[in-house]
Amino acid sequence: MNLDPDPRGCAALRSDLDAAGYRADAVRELWGAMVDTAVGHGLTEPAHRALAGRTDALGTLAALLFLGSPTSRARVADALPTLGEQGLVDLGLAHVEGDLVLPDALVRPQDISDTAGEGHWWIASDLDEAAVGGPLPTGHVLGVGGASLTLAGLQLTAPVGRVLDIGTGCGIQALRARRGADTVIATDVSERALRFTRMNALINGVDGIETRLGSLFEPVVGEQFERVVSNPPFVITPRTEGVPAYEYRDGGMAGDDLVAAFVRQVGEVLAPGGVAQLLGNWEYHNADDGLDRVRAWVAESPVPLDAWVVERERLDPLAYAELWVRDGGTAPGSPAYAPLVQAWLDDFAERGVTAVGFGYITLHRAHVIPTLARYERITGTIAGALGPHLGDALGAWQRESSMTDAELDAAVLRVAPDVTEARHHVPGAADPQVIELRQGAGFGRALEVDPALAALVGASDGDLPVGVLVAAIADLLEVDAGALRADLLPRVRELLFTGFLRFID
Repeated sequence: MNLDPDPRGCAALRSDLDAAGYRADAVRELWGAMVDTAVGHGLTEPAHRALAGRTDALGTLAALLFLGSPTSRARVADALPTLGEQGLVDLGLAHVEGDLVLPDALVRPQDISDTAGEGHWWIASDLDEAAVGGPLPTGHVLGVGGASLTLAGLQLTAPVGRVLDIGTGCGIQALRARRGADTVIATDVSERALRFTRMNALINGVDGIETRLGSLFEPVVGEQFERVVSNPPFVITPRTEGVPAYEYRDGGMAGDDLVAAFVRQVGEVLAPGGVAQLLGNWEYHNADDGLDRVRAWVAESPVPLDAWVVERERLDPLAYAELWVRDGGTAPGSPAYAPLVQAWLDDFAERGVTAVGFGYITLHRAHVIPTLARYERITGTIAGALGPHLGDALGAWQRESSMTDAELDAAVLRVAPDVTEARHHVPGAADPQVIELRQGAGFGRALEVDPALAALVGASDGDLPVGVLVAAIADLLEVDAGALRADLLPRVRELLFTGFLRFID
């Protein structure tokens, strides 16, 4: 594969894909929802059956570039009239054997939906395990997977000048960041990954993305960025002979040291007020809490950092080992499966690892003294992209953390439109036993509240300031107004951060 993709070839490919209507929704409609789910699970036979007999351009491209199936030269020529089969070969995406074009990479359509609007991309990456038919090579460049989509949805949406994408892989985060940034620097330890990033920028007609080779912050020493994003190779891999170290998921360090190094060092490349967002794993050691490990990494940063860490999942050693052995294409029941799982279990046992947490890390370069140190566990399904919610939460925190209680008294608030209230009564009782506030957006939080806080939230309609509402509620409940104010104001600050309440400017 040549290091520099030909811009003309990428433009020709874009033209042909566009003309064929090669979009994510068109492919899903082509073979149906159930088959689409099967493909997502690595089961391609139902898709091949759905495509049998189709000779149109969309069907050909779905077979060739989505599934990675050998396709006749004649069909490829019909489906890619501008690029042609030789152009596909010249881009390093396929090779020819006799009358067949054999894919060397996938090019899959990907929907886009964010505050910048709706759209689509085509993302080139290496063949997956279904196309390879076995374990992946260690230099594999991953396409758009679940973690990629998660981080893309987490990215803050406010426009910025410069963004750094560390461990860019196929470039999906760089493309997403570029929608709100003037320039993006995308780095990786894999030159092959950087080539895919450059190719994907060209295929999609996106400029302003620069690629650099190197590990972590080495390629950008002395530079600063308003935002840093990273889906780093955080997978905890045993340093044992015979265990493959995949570049796309393994940073070459022991345990969770790579995520620790990122957290400790990122502050030095963040501009004042800048934000870093990444996914990561952290270990639990016997009675030690994994989130406390992350807290210690933040404290070890030479640059003061505000931190918001959300643990979404925790796996025991066996579940973690099986997850990543299967991810590499080694199937349960195959000869290599059990020895690889055992290598993980031996490594965890030797180092006293009892569980591994996974989640989101958001870091903000504090101007002087950090004021945000939030480490929490939130499980369950999240609807929609979290980027806008995270941005609103950080904005609310920066505003309310600088306000005195007197200033908060004077603030006028409004309940967020996605918030609902549920009241649970014992049959026959006049008063509710439980009052619950539920959030439809963001993390979908549910909070049990007392009548005073429920009354404050219910009365927050953008009309009266907080202090007036608190005094009225104290009078209604016949309680001391000063004591009620001391109780409610910290909880109002929490509701502003979590998005139940909003400031009225």
